[in-house]
Amino acid sequence: MRTHARGLDLTSLWQGALQKLQVFLVETRSQLSSARFPGVCFCIFHFYFLLSPACKDLVAATRDRKLNTFIQVSVVHPAEHILTRYSSTEIVEGTKDPLFLTGVTFPPEYPIYEETKIKLTVYDVKDKSQDTVSRSFLGCATFRVGDLVKSKEQQLTLTLRTSDGGKTVGTIEVNLVKMGELEEGETDHITADTQDQKCALVLECTATEGISGKDNLPSLNAVLRNPVCKLYRFPTSDNKWMRIREQMAETTLSFHVPKELINLHIKEDMRRNQELKDLGELAPHWDNMRKSVIAHCDQMLSVYQDTLSELGKHTGSSFKSSCSKGEKTLEFIPINLHLQRMHVHSPRLKDALYDVITVGAPAAHFQGFKNGGLRKLLSKFEAERRNTGYQCIYYSPENTAKAKEVLSNINHLQPLISSHADLLLSSASQRSPDSLKNSLKMLSEKTELFVHAFKDQLVRSALLALYTARPGCVLKKPAVPRSSAEEGDNAQQQDHPSQIKRQDSIPHHSEYDEEEWDRVWANVAKSLNCLIAMVDRLLEKDTISNIKEGENEPSAADCKVVHRGDWYEQLYPLVITLKDCMGEVVTRAKQSMAFVLLQELACGLPQCLMLTLRRDIVFSQALTGLVCGFIIKLHTGLHDQGFLQQLHTVGLLVQYEGLLSTYSEEAGMLEDMAVGISDLQKVMFKVIEAKSEDFLPIITGRREHYIIEVQLPAKMFELLPQEIKEGKLLHMYPVLFNVGINEQQTLAERFGDTTLQENINQENLELLKEYYKLFTEKMPPDCLPHFQEQNDLKGLLENLHQNIQAKKRKNVEIMWLAATICRKLNGVRFTCCKSAKDRTSMSVTLEQCSILRDEHQLHKDFFIRALDCMRREGCRIENVLKNVKCRKYAFNMIQLMAFPKYYRPPEGTYGKADT
Repeated sequence: MRTHARGLDLTSLWQGALQKLQVFLVETRSQLSSARFPGVCFCIFHFYFLLSPACKDLVAATRDRKLNTFIQVSVVHPAEHILTRYSSTEIVEGTKDPLFLTGVTFPPEYPIYEETKIKLTVYDVKDKSQDTVSRSFLGCATFRVGDLVKSKEQQLTLTLRTSDGGKTVGTIEVNLVKMGELEEGETDHITADTQDQKCALVLECTATEGISGKDNLPSLNAVLRNPVCKLYRFPTSDNKWMRIREQMAETTLSFHVPKELINLHIKEDMRRNQELKDLGELAPHWDNMRKSVIAHCDQMLSVYQDTLSELGKHTGSSFKSSCSKGEKTLEFIPINLHLQRMHVHSPRLKDALYDVITVGAPAAHFQGFKNGGLRKLLSKFEAERRNTGYQCIYYSPENTAKAKEVLSNINHLQPLISSHADLLLSSASQRSPDSLKNSLKMLSEKTELFVHAFKDQLVRSALLALYTARPGCVLKKPAVPRSSAEEGDNAQQQDHPSQIKRQDSIPHHSEYDEEEWDRVWANVAKSLNCLIAMVDRLLEKDTISNIKEGENEPSAADCKVVHRGDWYEQLYPLVITLKDCMGEVVTRAKQSMAFVLLQELACGLPQCLMLTLRRDIVFSQALTGLVCGFIIKLHTGLHDQGFLQQLHTVGLLVQYEGLLSTYSEEAGMLEDMAVGISDLQKVMFKVIEAKSEDFLPIITGRREHYIIEVQLPAKMFELLPQEIKEGKLLHMYPVLFNVGINEQQTLAERFGDTTLQENINQENLELLKEYYKLFTEKMPPDCLPHFQEQNDLKGLLENLHQNIQAKKRKNVEIMWLAATICRKLNGVRFTCCKSAKDRTSMSVTLEQCSILRDEHQLHKDFFIRALDCMRREGCRIENVLKNVKCRKYAFNMIQLMAFPKYYRPPEGTYGKADT
C-alpha cells in the first residue's frame, strides 16, 4: 500500500514538471520570436487567410500533354515540425498557366503563427474519374507567414521547384489583402486573356466576425454553430475581380425547437386527458369509449415523454446527419439543417448577402411511406371517418378544431378575468379612481372576449349530446339532423334517422331545456354589466362628494369614516357573482367541448393518434427550419426600414424549393412535406427584448396555434419599428414549389404519375399571388429595392404561371422563377431534397453562380468554372463530408444522365456513398 501511494505521488510530480516545462517553452519561444521580429508578437493571426493562386509556365512530363493541375496546401507548425496536409484548390484543365479561383481558408481559430510555414505543392491530374485521383508531382514552394507579413508590400514571389530543389517549374505570387478592400492595382489589371496573367497567390483576411457579423454576435451566436468559410476570386465581365465569401453553419435550434415543441405537446395532451376524465358520469357505452380513448392517449403520451427524455441525453453536434434520418429517437429533428450564405463584394456594386436555408424535406422517415404521406393519409382517414359506421357522433374537422379553440380560450381567459377582477377589488380598497377605471377596462375587454368565445352553435349542440350520454337518459324522440352536424351528411342521416351505432347528428331530447345554456351564458354578460354600472355610480358619487367636500372642507378623519369601506363592500358581491357565473359557463363548456374531442378520438382509434404523431414529427422539422430562417432574416434586415415595415404590415414570405421526385417513397416524403409546410401558416412570431444572455427563442401555444418569441439584445431591439416593439404578431406565408430532377422523376414522368407535383405547384402559385396582392395593397412601391420594379414582379409571376401550366418535364425554370420572386419580395429561401446533401448542393451552388452572373457581372466564360469550384471545393462538399464522412456526392453516372445539365457535379466529385 505504501509503495502504491508513493507511485501516485511520483506521477503527480512528473505531471506538474511537464506542465512547467511547457509554460517555459512557450515563454522562451515568444521571447525568441520578439527578438527575431522586433515589435511583432509571436501570436495567432485572428483573421481568415485566403490562398487564391495562379501558375505560369508549368512544365509537363511530356511535351504533347496538356496539364490538369491543382495545388495542395500543407502547413508546418513551428512547435511540431510536422507537415500537415490542410486543403487544396480545384482542378484547372488543359493549360500550363492555370488560374485558380478557389480560395483555401484558415479560420480565425486555426493556429497560424508568424513562424508557421505554408507549403504549396502543384500536381498534374491524369485521371480524376477514379475514386482515388491519379496524379503526378510537378513542383512545390514554401514560405513563412512572418516573411509575408513583414514584406514591403505584403507580397512574395515564389519559385516552384522539383522535389530535389533543382529544376524550376514556374512561379507563384503571394499577396496579403483584406476582404472588402479592393486595391486599384489589382482590380484594374486583369487582362482579357487570363491565361497570360502572371501567377498570383493571394493571402486574404477578414475580421473574426464568423457568420454573424460584429454587431450581431451575441444573439446569432446563440443559434449558429461550427461555421465553415470558403473564399473565392472570380473575374467580372469588365475584367475586374469580385470576391466571394461562401459560408455554412449548423444551428442549435435543430434540437432546441423540437424539445420545446414536444414539451408543449405533452402538456397539451395531459390537459386533454384530464378534461376527458372530468366529463363526469357517463352511460356505460360512452364510459367504455372514454376508458378506451384515455388508455390509447396515455400510451401515446408515453411515446412523447420517452422521445423527450432521449433527446435530453443528446450531446455533441447540433445537427442531424442524413445517415440518421431513420432513427426513432431523432425523428422530430430536422435533417442536415444549415444556413448557406454567400457574401459578394464587387468592385463597382454594393456588397450583397444571399442566404438559403438547406434542410432535408420534413418527413416521417422512421414511420415510412408504404401507405403514402400525410396529404394522402389525412384525406383517406377523413373519408373513412365519414363513411364507416362507428359507435360515436361524427363532427367535422372544422368543428373539432373549433372545440380545441374554445378549450384553449377558456384556459387562457379564465385566469386572466379572475386576475383582473382581483385587481378591481384592490383598486376599490385603495379608493383609487384612475386605477379602478383601468382595472374595469381590462376586465371588460377580457370578459367580452370570453363571452364571444361561446357564441357558437357547436357549444349548444354538444351540451345536448352530452346530456343524452348521461346515465339513465332515454331518448323520447328519434334522432333528427341538427345544424351543428356536418351539413353534407344530411341525406345519409335521413336514411338512418334512428341509427344508434353511428350518429351523424345530435339527438334531441324532449326533457332537455335548450334555453338553459343561453341563460347561463348570458348571466356572465349581465353580471359584468351590473359591475360596470356600480363602478360608474361609485365614481359619480365620488366626484359629487369631492365637490361638496371642497366647499365644506371636512377633516381628513371624517373622509376616512365616510369612504373607507364603501367601494370594496359594494363591488365585492358583484365580483363574486361574475366569478360564479363564469365558473358555471366554464364547467359546462369544458365538458361539452371535451365530449366533442372524445368523439373525434373514438371515431379513429388508433389511426388518429398515429396521424397526429406523424403530423407533429413533420411539423417539428418544418418549424425548426422556419425559426432559423426567421432569426437570420431578422438580423440581416434590422437596418432595412422597408423590410421591417413589410414584416409587421404584410408578413414574411417563406419559399420552399423541393427537389423530390413523385415516384415511390419520395412521393410520400413530398406529401408529408406539403402538409408540414402548409401547417406553418398557423405560426406567428413576436420579437421581444432579451432580459438575459439566453437568446434562444421561446415557444408557446398549442397545435394549430403557436407563437414564437424571438429575443434580441436591447440595442438591436431599439432598431425595430414601434409596432413590432409593442408586440404585434408577425404572420408567415409559406409556399412550396417542387420539381423532381433525378432518375426516379424520369420514371414518374414516363410510367407513373406527376399530378401530386402539379397540384402542389398550382395551389402554392395561388398562395404566392395572394401574398403579392396583399403586398401591393399595403406597401408603397418605393419599399422595393431600387433595381426591382413592380412590373418585374408581375412579369415573373406571369412567367411562373405559364411554366406551371406548361407541365414540362423537369422544368427547373419554375425553381429559378420562384426563388427570384422570393428574393425580390424580401422572403426567406429554403432548398430541400431527401437529405439536403446532394441534389440540394447542386441547386444552391447553381443558384449562387446564377446570381453572380445575373446580378454581379460574373464573366460568362467563368460561369461553369465557378460552378465547379463551389461544388468541388466549397461549403457543400464539406456538408457531404459532415454527413457521410466522404467527399463524394451520392450520384452515379447513370443517374446523372437523367439530371438537367446544370445540376450535374464535376467529374471526380461523385460516386458510391451513403445518403
